[in-house]
Formats: sequence, structure tokens, C-alpha cells
Amino acid sequence: MNQEHGPQRVTVWHRTLISGWMLATGIVAAVGLFVLAGVDPHHRSFMLWLLVFPAAFLIVGAIRVTVSPRGVTAGSLLVPFLRRRFPLERIESASARWTKPAEIGGWGYRWNPGLSSISLREGDAIWLALTGGSQFVITIDDADTAAELTNHLLARGHEGP
Repeated sequence: MNQEHGPQRVTVWHRTLISGWMLATGIVAAVGLFVLAGVDPHHRSFMLWLLVFPAAFLIVGAIRVTVSPRGVTAGSLLVPFLRRRFPLERIESASARWTKPAEIGGWGYRWNPGLSSISLREGDAIWLALTGGSQFVITIDDADTAAELTNHLLARGHEGP
């Protein structure tokens, strides 16, 4: 086989972020609600319904972020099918900066008109400017590298193979 260009390299960036306080809160609240549901049969269905809240802490309390030629993906470590995917075609650009949860709507998963986010702490965050005019922000370590790779992949996609 004759190859003129040699093997093509694929670069992928992964990072994981775990919020200990969010996971601990979710576990303690879930255990407490189960105990109360077992002790108080009159309010059992209400206590079990309240498990939605600790489940939210557990789902969002540990995330994995990936940047690849397919785009940017952020998802739950504990429930992997719950994730947000942004194909490169939906991303205009990426940047990184120090971000406080208060400026992006708070901790956890937030969706607001024009700005949605996954924030587990104050610190490095990747900011995605999306083609529809909105932004998606993910607080994650080494956000500079994630933004650089995203912009590189975007530029390569516009240049063609």
C-alpha cells in the first residue's frame, strides 16, 4: 500500500473532576431519606420522591470532559449516558479563564438563556461560544489545553483534510 501522507494523528484530551462535598451530600441525604422512608410508612412515598434531590448531587458531583475531533463532551461519571455533546459544527470558538460559580448560575448543572454550565467549583473553566449565540461553560482543570485543542480542531476542520 502506498501512503503519501503517513498515518494521521488523533489528539484527544480527557479530564475528570470530582466534587467531594456534592457526592457526600448526595450520599448522606439519600441514606437519610431511605431511613426515614423505612421508619415512617405514612410518608414513605414522599420520602422516596425526595430522592430526586440527592440523585442530582450524585449525578453532577463527578464529571468527565473530553475534547476530540468529534467535539466536546461533558458527562456524569456515575451515570455515563447523561452527557452534553457539542459537535465541532456547533462550536464557534473556545477560551479558558478563571470562573466563579456565581457568574455562571451556581454549582451543578445550570441552564439559562444564552449561558449554560456545569460547575463543581471555582477555578479553570472552558468557555464554548456556540453557533446559536449561546455559551456553555465547564469548570475543569487544564481548561487552557482543552480550549487550545478545540480551537485547533476547529481551524483544521475549516481548512479541510
